[in-house]
Amino acid sequence: MSADLPEILDAWRMVAARRGVEGRVPLSALTRLRDSLVDTQGEVRFALDFDRDSLKVPYVELRIDAELPLTCQRSLQRFLLPVNIVQRLGLIRDEAEEAALPPGYEPLLVPDNGQLRTVELVEDELILAVPVVPIMPGTEAVEGDWPAPEEGPEPERANPFAALSALKKHSN
Repeated sequence: MSADLPEILDAWRMVAARRGVEGRVPLSALTRLRDSLVDTQGEVRFALDFDRDSLKVPYVELRIDAELPLTCQRSLQRFLLPVNIVQRLGLIRDEAEEAALPPGYEPLLVPDNGQLRTVELVEDELILAVPVVPIMPGTEAVEGDWPAPEEGPEPERANPFAALSALKKHSN
């Protein structure tokens, strides 16, 4: 992580001062994201800007740039997925405030003490950016030409209960 970047920010003070921070963090430091990656080579560049909008809603705007090393599920090759995120998070104190957020804002529940962990905020957004099925751009989809079954009368199937009805007739 950048040497001058604080690990914990006071969200409410940052909003009041209309401040922002920028930093870099190695992918290896993102422990929750690591399991989704093929390796941890590379780093993430990010910026967080705190402010209030015209409706006086406190927010943090995240800008994140990274290249995530993933395994393509079509070719099983390593590839770098470019991730460029610009996300505005509305800062709320309890879940009831979520409904009052303007369109385009994602809610971010801030603890009473206002403390946000910088790297966790960035890591959360990167986890959401990882596709469920990573596919390298330019790989061809495997298309099979499966012939449709010929139309015709449905073949008769053996009734699985025919043997039971035969037993029933013999027992009477």
